[in-house]
Amino acid sequence: MKKSLKLLATLALFSSSALAAPITLGISVPSADHGWTGGVVYWANQAKAQFEKQYPGSKIIIKTAKDTSEQAAQIQDMVASSKIDTLVILPHEGAAMTKPLSEVKKKGVYVVVVDRALSDLSAQDAYVAGDNPGLGKVSAEYVGKQLGGKGNVVVLRGIATPIDNQRVEGFESVMKSKYPNVKILDKKYANWNRDDGYKVMQDFLTRFPKIDAVWAQDDDIAVGVLKAIQQANRKDIKLVLGGAGMKEMIKKVMDGDKLITANVTYPPRMIYQAVELAVKARTAGKMMAKSTILPSQLVTKANAKNFYYPDSPF
Repeated sequence: MKKSLKLLATLALFSSSALAAPITLGISVPSADHGWTGGVVYWANQAKAQFEKQYPGSKIIIKTAKDTSEQAAQIQDMVASSKIDTLVILPHEGAAMTKPLSEVKKKGVYVVVVDRALSDLSAQDAYVAGDNPGLGKVSAEYVGKQLGGKGNVVVLRGIATPIDNQRVEGFESVMKSKYPNVKILDKKYANWNRDDGYKVMQDFLTRFPKIDAVWAQDDDIAVGVLKAIQQANRKDIKLVLGGAGMKEMIKKVMDGDKLITANVTYPPRMIYQAVELAVKARTAGKMMAKSTILPSQLVTKANAKNFYYPDSPF
């Protein structure tokens, strides 16, 4: 009896992760060329630290690339030199990375694509992304309610990509069906960039004497928008809504800022979540779900502390 109890106690010391088969996982992400990708690189390194510790014997290799060509070359090197068996990648461009990833998959590497969809889904084993249509819909619901169902809105788009299209279509669908008296004055691309957000907002402020709300879609854009509004000393604007959860914007929500009263999640932490799903599945010899969509959540003063990561660059 004593031996049995001792054996059970010994087994209890071993977690499922300690008993799992180790893997060699590569993480491939764009270089930190703006706030959101800076956050992606930060969370990739957090994942490496956490899961190498949690899964002894497993190794995680991180590569950052300035463009598609460099990313493709780095992946080839990870397969040839580092002998990775699993790859978690946030592509620079989904279409351009489809063929290189197809070749990697043929070599037996388990491929998990994050955020930016490939043009051929057979080139991946699993897909993890934020809810882009949901981001647009959640944003529209908040703007519509805050305006009481009536007012003038300007929209700053990202880059001309399927992601941006999904967000804007989601936003417009809610406005059309639920808030027909909210008028979208104009939509212009600001390329998920602070400087472009500033320039586009300057144009909107010049052309439109009354703007009730701004949907910036992205927090980097929103930084430029706020600068333009402040310089123009415009008092008509009641609300600026960005997105993605930049820590400075979340702090504004926490502090009760008059213009930044909410945010909508599309977190760079999704790379961490993708690695977590991949490590748990592959060390257990299992497959991930083919598609995992992380919901877009509304961040308000009531819950903002749950989304505030002060050590992250974003």
